[in-house]
Amino acid sequence: MASMAIARSPSIVIDCPDPGALARFYGAMLDWKVDVSSDWAEVRAEYGQCISFQQVNGYTPPVWPTQEPPQQMHLDVIVDDLDAAEAAVLDLGATKHSHQPGTSFRVFLDPAGHPFCLCVN
Repeated sequence: MASMAIARSPSIVIDCPDPGALARFYGAMLDWKVDVSSDWAEVRAEYGQCISFQQVNGYTPPVWPTQEPPQQMHLDVIVDDLDAAEAAVLDLGATKHSHQPGTSFRVFLDPAGHPFCLCVN
């Protein structure tokens, strides 16, 4: 018997205090369309991939790398030039983390405090 997928089109949903602000940050970084409502926002690529952001009252950002509270998730995005990408995300409002454990990627915090990495192949 052939197997069938139970579900399709997964989406990542990120908790944050201000969904619109975080969607605009990632929308600008990825050059994806931004759609904002009162307590929910999305960024969507032309080919359909989507990241969603939901408002959480009393949001506490993760503390990386200690995991107290745990990071719960992070995004890795591929870039062609680490230095150019770093300058661009800092200009958008990211913060470069002081702990940088590798040389082929750099760790940043988005405006809500979630870690994300710029990576080269």
